[in-house]
Amino acid sequence: MSTSPGRGGEFDVDEAVRELLLLMPQLVGRAKRTPPPDELAELALGPRHLSLLSYLLFDGLMTVNALAARLEVAPMTVSLMVADLSRGGVVERREDPDDRRRRIVSIADVSRPAIEGWLGPGATAWREALQPLTPAERRLAVDTLRAHERATGKRASSAS
Repeated sequence: MSTSPGRGGEFDVDEAVRELLLLMPQLVGRAKRTPPPDELAELALGPRHLSLLSYLLFDGLMTVNALAARLEVAPMTVSLMVADLSRGGVVERREDPDDRRRRIVSIADVSRPAIEGWLGPGATAWREALQPLTPAERRLAVDTLRAHERATGKRASSAS
């Protein structure tokens, strides 16, 4: 017998799916109602830009190749995104002093407060949600969301 959600009981798969199908639109809706700051509004940022800015905000300056590896895209894709953000004054790209062939990307000082104000509350909410979990449970939560994203991507590409 299954228990009601929110009472510490276990879900069977169908109950978990039902709960997530109700929850995901709320999460997406909240994210959509959190527009970028005015300083970034005219840049037409997409999800990859958001991920790129998140990595730079939380991990500090990075090379284009490191960003490409984390974003799981080609370095050229990152270079194009960085060029867009650089033209908007959001990020800075400069030579790596240790290897002049490499470029280091960082959030521009002038844009940092706006980006922190935009992305910080979401990071705080995730920390609050993940803190009570064990490291293994956190890994499971992240892996589950990734698996869902992959499965959704497969369905979308096979439908076209």
